[in-house]
Amino acid sequence: MVEALLEVRVLHRADAEAAEAGGADRLMLVALGEHRAHAPDPGAVADVVRASDLPVRVLLRLPTDANGGDTTTGAGLVRMVGLAGDYVSAGAEGVVAGFITDQLEVDVELATALGEQLPCPWTFSRAIDRTLEHRRSWRWVLGLPGVDGVLSAGSSVDAEHGHPQLLELARDPAVARRLIAAGGVLPEHVPWLLRARVGGVHVASAVRPGGSWGKAHVDAALVRSWRLLLDDELAARRSRG
Repeated sequence: MVEALLEVRVLHRADAEAAEAGGADRLMLVALGEHRAHAPDPGAVADVVRASDLPVRVLLRLPTDANGGDTTTGAGLVRMVGLAGDYVSAGAEGVVAGFITDQLEVDVELATALGEQLPCPWTFSRAIDRTLEHRRSWRWVLGLPGVDGVLSAGSSVDAEHGHPQLLELARDPAVARRLIAAGGVLPEHVPWLLRARVGGVHVASAVRPGGSWGKAHVDAALVRSWRLLLDDELAARRSRG
């Protein structure tokens, strides 16, 4: 089992190849929309799976859904379950999704309905960062069927603002095991996160030259810098016993 997962967000085949060359443990595939990432076409999933031996999780967010894509209708849920099946058939290892209500709480009913029908494990998205009571949200999410990871910056803004909250949440071992720090994690956060025994780190723009989503592909050397950062801290942790 990986001690601390390095997950890289990718858009296409070239990103996947660079992420693997740099030492990533897992890929998260998204499609880049006008305002927010959304679910890619199953053909794009198959292409990325063919390009890499790494496990691939795919964003399951419909671009037409309301509330920034963090909720859906009954018909939308049926479509999401169908898409997840297509993704798994294309070789995906799992999916990423998350739901909140208009009251900014985890939509437990909707998330449970999805989890019970998915043919694969799933990661709860950063939708959790938009909820009002993070501790209560975590209690609900940890009880959802099939969820084995949660992306979080500890803040609705980014990890620079939410880093103290992430460390506080990680004092609970059940939270730490499933916490995948995301949303603008900085290199200086990594030692503290790994000492808190978080489940992993998710990087996106940090592994693209200039941090550009629209123009720059994932760079293997930048991924490698994160790989070495995690490995060095894990080695130091083992030496400390």
